[in-house]
Amino acid sequence: MNKNQIIEDIKQNYPNPKCELNFKNNYELVCAVILSAQCTDRRVNQVTPTLFKKYPTIYDLAKANQKDVEKIIYTCGFYSTKSKNLILMASDVVKRFNGEIPNNKKDLKSLAGVGEKTANVVLAEGFKIPAIAVDTHVFRVSNRLGLANSSNVDGTQKQLEKCISKSDWIQLHYALVLHGRYICKAIKPDCENCKLSKNCKFYNKNMKNNIKNVKK
Repeated sequence: MNKNQIIEDIKQNYPNPKCELNFKNNYELVCAVILSAQCTDRRVNQVTPTLFKKYPTIYDLAKANQKDVEKIIYTCGFYSTKSKNLILMASDVVKRFNGEIPNNKKDLKSLAGVGEKTANVVLAEGFKIPAIAVDTHVFRVSNRLGLANSSNVDGTQKQLEKCISKSDWIQLHYALVLHGRYICKAIKPDCENCKLSKNCKFYNKNMKNNIKNVKK
């Protein structure tokens, strides 16, 4: 498969992809991304208005009671760990960074609940610094399309960073997320209506004949 052609096809089909998490500033962004781990953006968006109303600033969250936070974020899953990380993250930002979310990966990843994926989302969305965050959608879609060929997230990220121009990292990251969320699903991908299928390794190997047989 021609990776450059696949990348151009993705850019044409998703010219202005956007993050679907709702937030007003980088404090809210970090909290939302932490909550989004193994949870849908839709569910996070249902929870964060209450969270940010009770804790409008990072200083407020740093002083929060964990049980109170747990009650608010309960439906996001892993509420005990996430609430603990949110408070520790906020406390650390207040103590070490004067209440400002840091704008580099090393400092971001030193915060509770912030790993490689979360740090990259914050860099890309919050600071517009080129980064590719590999979540479950990006991992699945990039390997199906042939942009990557790796069994793990780290390998996939390195391969994507190598084959995609840095200036396109942010756009391609969100395009792959949206494509995986709505078209190239883990179960029953909508290959028939996918505008990227002509250059898709997964489609041509696994799905093409199946769709033809169903139509007969």
